[in-house]
Amino acid sequence: MTDLMVAVSGDEADTEEELRSLARWLHEDESLAGQLRGRVGAATPAPADHMGTGFDVLQLALGSTLSTAALVVSVLQWQLSRRRAPALVLSRGDVRVELTQEAARDEQTLRRVMEVLERAEGGTADDGSS
Repeated sequence: MTDLMVAVSGDEADTEEELRSLARWLHEDESLAGQLRGRVGAATPAPADHMGTGFDVLQLALGSTLSTAALVVSVLQWQLSRRRAPALVLSRGDVRVELTQEAARDEQTLRRVMEVLERAEGGTADDGSS
């Protein structure tokens, strides 16, 4: 299994609710059935003197037969279905890409995002800027 992290970019959204909504969407997507595990959690551990940092990242584990492209398409479909979807940051290893609703509508940008994330999976990623 390979991992992909999804975070909400910006402070204007209810981060935890948006991530839970996306997790439900991915769970119900028949094209991903049985090939994806996910959980909402904290991106970093809580400091020793705090109870927690909240839930701010969706951690996804992709099955070996699920392509990154299929997952990105499902994430973008969720984003486009929302009236006011937040920008999302997808990351794999050191590669991070931000997806806005505008980017989700641009075919060339989508291809670039998928290429960068798939290369990150194979260990030959570039800087991920889009």
